[in-house]
Amino acid sequence: MPKFALLRDRLLKDGVITPDQIYQPGEPPTGWLELVHDAAYVMAYRQGRLDAKVQRRIGLPWSPALVKRTCTAVGGTILTAKLALEYGLACNTAGGTHHAFPSYGSGFCIFNDLAIATRVLQSQQRARRVLILDLDVHQGDGTAWIFRDDPSVFTFSMHCAENFPARKQRSDLDIPLPTGLTDEAYLRCLARHLPDVLAQVRPDLVLYDAGVDPHRDDRLGKLAMTNTGLYERDRWVLDTCVQAGHPVACVIGGGYGNSMEDLIFRHSLLHRAAVDVFQRRRL
Repeated sequence: MPKFALLRDRLLKDGVITPDQIYQPGEPPTGWLELVHDAAYVMAYRQGRLDAKVQRRIGLPWSPALVKRTCTAVGGTILTAKLALEYGLACNTAGGTHHAFPSYGSGFCIFNDLAIATRVLQSQQRARRVLILDLDVHQGDGTAWIFRDDPSVFTFSMHCAENFPARKQRSDLDIPLPTGLTDEAYLRCLARHLPDVLAQVRPDLVLYDAGVDPHRDDRLGKLAMTNTGLYERDRWVLDTCVQAGHPVACVIGGGYGNSMEDLIFRHSLLHRAAVDVFQRRRL
């Protein structure tokens, strides 16, 4: 998928970031993937031996290039989380594969980068309590299932109720939204819940899935947010977390537009908001 490189190029072209702010992740060791995923599934996917039905559920045709891209994106989220702990705020230009379960992928998601990054940081004793804040328009069902019995990880999913997946899992907090919700109502709903969650969980790290598929022009979204609303959402989330003393690692999540140029700009809003917060909070 070209959008990841195009997003990086757009951020550089617009002066949102500079080349020295780009960190290149490596592919994570297999053992890190297996902190979340079944060893047999990891091996079968990496070797291109998945059952045809399992492959169709992912929704992407297998190729060695896709394996590399998938693993690099996971490495990027792990690196982003470590940088967030060091600097207070960091953003990946990919990630947010929240539909992946331990033994299978789903909805264009193969390995669950949010869950893997959480387990890696916990295993390295870099973070104990983690909040996964998922504002993609689709419920983070894989993430919710993985951490369903784990009090050290709080899963918060605010998503369109009448959207994929048809069978929702139970997050620690689910906020189902009505079809067609616009900026003002969306932001009010988020503001009612996030500060209380932060006060309750007191996370060592927030993993923020900033999907842009709530946008009104998204092909798979069913909500009606604008670019302005998405930017205000991201800026408010980041500022609220940072002001309360919680480092934030961001991933771009989903986005499905007819115009690649418009989609890349929507994904860039997260990084523009992050720069604003980083500078104003003097991180």
